[in-house]
Amino acid sequence: MGQIKVEKNVGGIEGLCVITPAVHGDSRGYFMETYSQRDMEEAGLCYNFVQDNQSASTKGVLRGLHFQKQYPQTKLVRVIRGSVFDVVVDLRSDLPTYGKWHGEILTEDNKKQFLIPRGFAHGFLVLSDVAEFCYKCDDFYHPNDEGGLAWNDPEIGIVWPKLVGEYKGSASAAGYTVDGVSLNLSEKDQKWVGIKDTFKF
Repeated sequence: MGQIKVEKNVGGIEGLCVITPAVHGDSRGYFMETYSQRDMEEAGLCYNFVQDNQSASTKGVLRGLHFQKQYPQTKLVRVIRGSVFDVVVDLRSDLPTYGKWHGEILTEDNKKQFLIPRGFAHGFLVLSDVAEFCYKCDDFYHPNDEGGLAWNDPEIGIVWPKLVGEYKGSASAAGYTVDGVSLNLSEKDQKWVGIKDTFKF
């Protein structure tokens, strides 16, 4: 397992892992294995990823918090440009960590990867001027199966870095800023409800 370092159960939440790849560099630049099936299996992480996705976003964009209900996905996420605050909320109702959140700063410099098992709501906030976000999934995207959770549900209490604003009873982005830039959410993401009223695994 020389190519990756794995921190398991981060934030005290079963299954969450932070993976840091070994980086090899010289005068030409650097090389790293961002994902090795062999290294993952040696660490006890046995997943068959079937889909790769990539998105580009500007500062203040918040995507999430998303999940699939009947076709849940394990995700392996990372940032190849810029910086984001990546967040998950445990929706596994049979575990003591149900409703608990955890966040990781993912950047092009720290090269961390965040492994998120099935049963979590997931989202991220862009902290840099531009960010490119990549993630692998172990099931396909099913557009009619998507669920969501309000990013600012006070019952969960996610602390988003650099975010300024006051909760006004809904997931609306109105009045929130990141480094003076207006918070930017899709229309859909501003309509999700809190954990009391959302889907449970």
